[in-house]
Amino acid sequence: MKRRIFIKNSLVSSAFLSFAGLGLHACDNKRKKHITILHTNDVHSQIDPYESSHPTFPNMGGAAKRATLVAQVRKENPNTLLLDAGDIFQGTPYFNFYGGELEMKLMSMMGYDAATLGNHDFDNSVDGLLAQMPNTKFSLLSANYDFSNTVMAPYVKPYQVFVKDGIRIGVFGLGIELKGLVDPRMYKETKYIDPIEIAQDATRKLKQDERCDLVICLSHLGYRYEHDKVSDEVLAAQTNDIDLIIGGHTHTLMESPATVLNRNGKEVIINQVGYKGVFMGRIDFFFDEGKNEVTSQKLVVV
Repeated sequence: MKRRIFIKNSLVSSAFLSFAGLGLHACDNKRKKHITILHTNDVHSQIDPYESSHPTFPNMGGAAKRATLVAQVRKENPNTLLLDAGDIFQGTPYFNFYGGELEMKLMSMMGYDAATLGNHDFDNSVDGLLAQMPNTKFSLLSANYDFSNTVMAPYVKPYQVFVKDGIRIGVFGLGIELKGLVDPRMYKETKYIDPIEIAQDATRKLKQDERCDLVICLSHLGYRYEHDKVSDEVLAAQTNDIDLIIGGHTHTLMESPATVLNRNGKEVIINQVGYKGVFMGRIDFFFDEGKNEVTSQKLVVV
């Protein structure tokens, strides 16, 4: 499959989004299928907006505003996926008091399709995660955490395929090594598997076996490190067939996506949108009749 890749990225605040001048008229939507990806990362139990006196994000963020924004985007394009790259938990008294119940219920109400697990999502242990499964109406994806010997084994899968307007979208999750970040009593018998190795296996299955047109990695590895540690940049460069990496962990606010050449010399898009749910990422993909990917770039200023 030959692809012409241009990036359309909209960095959008959960407080406000204007669709004026998006320039979608440049694409003949009669001939192209339009897929929208909305994504968050490291929301850290931030249910309410920041206070009006906050020096950086006054009155910004909050679950209610995010829900309004998601509904607005879905009204524009029903073929939308809503994804999260981990660290849903920890950061406000809501988590300390409710143990993640409120976060999972609100994300389920917003219609999240899938999320991966970050290190802070183990802060109430795997038993605490299990307690929130009745409130979790979206998929938890992690290919490199082996939960086989834990109570979470039935609730986490390596990947899932979504079909939107005939386009097959494969989504898989990767998490950072828990040793040294999380008390072993919290993750118990959860085993960490090398993310590069497991990503190659996951993408092969998604591209070859599942015949996906678009492959997305939900990564809680971190965008970039100065030392020799697996990051989103390293993952992109050392693997094949990932089209988009939605990142988390390092709280990196990217005003536009980065691109890294993979092992075959093809571009991989990487995006991450800070923390605390102040911003959402939006990337739109257009597919022509041959399912060749055609996208364009736009930054929405809020």
